[in-house]
Amino acid sequence: MTIGAQVQSAKTPSVQEQRVQELLAHDKASADMIITNAKIYGFDEADTIAIAAGKIVFVGHEDEVDEYHTSATEVIDIEQAFVMPGFIDNHNHVFEAASPAGSSCELNISAALTEQIAYLTACRKQATPNAWVLGYGFSLDAILNDANSTTPLAVIDSIFPDQPVIIMEQTSHSMWVNSVALKRAGITKDFPEPQGGKILKDEHGELNGILFDNAGDIVMEMAWNSLNDQFNQSYDGLMTGLAEAAAHGITTIGDGRIYWKRGWFEVWQQAEKDGDLTARVSLRPWIYPADAMAPQLAYLKKIQSSDKSRLLLINQAKMYSDGIFINGTAKTLAPYLETYIPDEPYGINYIAPKQMTTWLDKLNQIGYSAHIHAIGDGAVRESLNAIEYVRSLGSQQAYSLTHVELVDAKDVPRFAKLDVIADFQVGSDYVANHDHPWALPLLGSERTHAMMNLKPIFDSGANITLSSDWNVRDINPLVGIANSLNMGSTGLSNIDAAIDAYTINAAASLGISDITGSIKVGKSADLVILAQDITRLPINAIANTEILMTLLQGEVVFDADE
Repeated sequence: MTIGAQVQSAKTPSVQEQRVQELLAHDKASADMIITNAKIYGFDEADTIAIAAGKIVFVGHEDEVDEYHTSATEVIDIEQAFVMPGFIDNHNHVFEAASPAGSSCELNISAALTEQIAYLTACRKQATPNAWVLGYGFSLDAILNDANSTTPLAVIDSIFPDQPVIIMEQTSHSMWVNSVALKRAGITKDFPEPQGGKILKDEHGELNGILFDNAGDIVMEMAWNSLNDQFNQSYDGLMTGLAEAAAHGITTIGDGRIYWKRGWFEVWQQAEKDGDLTARVSLRPWIYPADAMAPQLAYLKKIQSSDKSRLLLINQAKMYSDGIFINGTAKTLAPYLETYIPDEPYGINYIAPKQMTTWLDKLNQIGYSAHIHAIGDGAVRESLNAIEYVRSLGSQQAYSLTHVELVDAKDVPRFAKLDVIADFQVGSDYVANHDHPWALPLLGSERTHAMMNLKPIFDSGANITLSSDWNVRDINPLVGIANSLNMGSTGLSNIDAAIDAYTINAAASLGISDITGSIKVGKSADLVILAQDITRLPINAIANTEILMTLLQGEVVFDADE
């Protein structure tokens, strides 16, 4: 069935506000759109929604909507389809995930070290001479396998002896570089490791071509800023990413991070200016862990905006407390059993605990909260400690910890006590199935089985959100909702809790629950229309439910029939 008009960009905020004032002045809301013959989440007796100036002005029965109907009103009969609040993805790398920038060389994520030679050779044939080669796709355990007779550095140098190369592993926490790239970055075997980063070496103390976490980020920034036409590539990638989000019913995004020294903020600004945004987005400027605090704060203060009439909000910073378990860089309370970095048996901090308290205090003073990457139980505790400190100073900001893959039992009640949001990504089957065999040699049985446990935090009364971390995991919110229910005793207890985690709870995390996140008169008409009522489906059928239409501020930004 055809249930909407051609996809178009959302109205600019100034037009919307003018329209709202006109409606208030005339004391009547002439609807721009009426959605009828609908099943509406949270309204058992209602079947119709009226929208004017981008806002919901009526939710009720079709018999009562006539006063909103004019000859100019578009009426859409959705034939008993299911209307929900638009999904809010609290952690999505929409800018990077679909960008052609940084992906000129694609390897095989499952290939062994020497098997990557064929892929590297193909990249060499396509590479622009003397230019940086940026690529993607390798598995850390494969190219650092003990059975390898050579090092990653030797392999990549054999194919690329004379131009700089950097290949990103899927999580973005590991980079594979060649000797030319290392030289460009000034990295030698005696180079001091940057804060939040590790430079790996072989058994002889020589560089092996693998950089962990911030050490790799620093080199990637050099490579990214060398790209020709990077603005247009980034813009095109952003449009592709936003279209993918809209196709999955996502109307609001908490951006995973903005590397603002790579020109990313200017791309977002241009998209807003051009009217090309198809989602409301909370931009989260990256805190550079090895850089001085004062100039970063000055920049963040300059771009800060809490203006909810805009589609771009800039009032949350992205901070990393630690790295990830596979690298051995997630911060733990007890030491790793096995690790690539034996000199750091508890993992590492991007931002040390004392620095984090200072950062949070200074950020609060310029109008920022923080979305903090915290994976290990050590990082979770240290982050909660820092938030506890700024709460004692009076901060009322909405703080969130994202990933939270391992939480010590003593810290579970602190989320609710400190009003800290716990943001989980469960959009992978191995998470839903508690299948973490890779973690056993690193963490042991007890800690491995304690990973990804949403229920204790949910039961404590804390705000739980679900997000995708796209493209690390599936962008589809319905996959995350279904998986959170399939997790059984470690997941969420019911479908309503799961829906809340992808809608109103996420809105609260972004500080915008007053304008979006639920279907309510006066709120923005940010809606998703699904082919079936997911609250009545078997759990295993939820993820395959078709998205028919997505609306942002009452404008159609995705129509399955277009």
